[in-house]
Amino acid sequence: MNQLVLLPLIGFAAVSIVMIVVWLWAVKINNAGIVDIFWSYNFPIIAIIYFLLGDGFDQRNLIVLIMVCVWGARLGTYLFVRVLSHIKEEDGRYKQLRTEWAPNANFKFFWFFQMQAFSNVFLSIPFLFACINPNPELNLMEQIGAGLWLISISGEALADRQLQVFKKEPSNKGKVCNAGLWNYSRHPNYFFEWMIWVSYFIFASASPYGWLSIICPISILFLLFKVTGIPMTEEQALRSKGDAYKAYQQTTSAFVPWFKRK
Repeated sequence: MNQLVLLPLIGFAAVSIVMIVVWLWAVKINNAGIVDIFWSYNFPIIAIIYFLLGDGFDQRNLIVLIMVCVWGARLGTYLFVRVLSHIKEEDGRYKQLRTEWAPNANFKFFWFFQMQAFSNVFLSIPFLFACINPNPELNLMEQIGAGLWLISISGEALADRQLQVFKKEPSNKGKVCNAGLWNYSRHPNYFFEWMIWVSYFIFASASPYGWLSIICPISILFLLFKVTGIPMTEEQALRSKGDAYKAYQQTTSAFVPWFKRK
């Protein structure tokens, strides 16, 4: 079977099983928020499969493996620590979905978790194209993609760290984080997350048909602006912080950490 078909099928089978186990755990603890953790961890699983089974240039496959595993493990572990710190209190976004989906919330969450597994495979298109590229040389686009990835993951880690430090300060309880990058953007972590996907596309664009992976950063941008990213996060922030968050919205960029509005 063609590797363009076989590898994604194997990848989906693996992460689908992971999400079934995670769903069972979520039902037991009544907290669907753990799906975010394993959505992140699933990408390294897929990258390992593509690395082991892809017939591309070994050095390129290793670079893809390192980029995806470092990013997925860092993000997943950050979310793991954050979610487990309030494991008995479900994230407001999922609590809202649980209310909307009652009385069949757990059943609908099962398919929601499986859709997350599907999105893992769909968004892994750049890794797939790169890992079946037999060209024995790395070109300029791959070097640019790897460089942008390094900048982006550093920015995302910095934004997450600044938010983490802010929340640890008892006097900041109930306040809106405006420290560091958060002084300029309400979602600098989302911005750098998107830039990571741009870097994956740039890296993959050097491979045959790699330009098709442009769908991935476009999809991430759509999700961030229209579905589970900024809309749900800001709705929850407005519910929990009210006027303080409204004032914050008036002075900061929604996405790009570029400037502070007067």
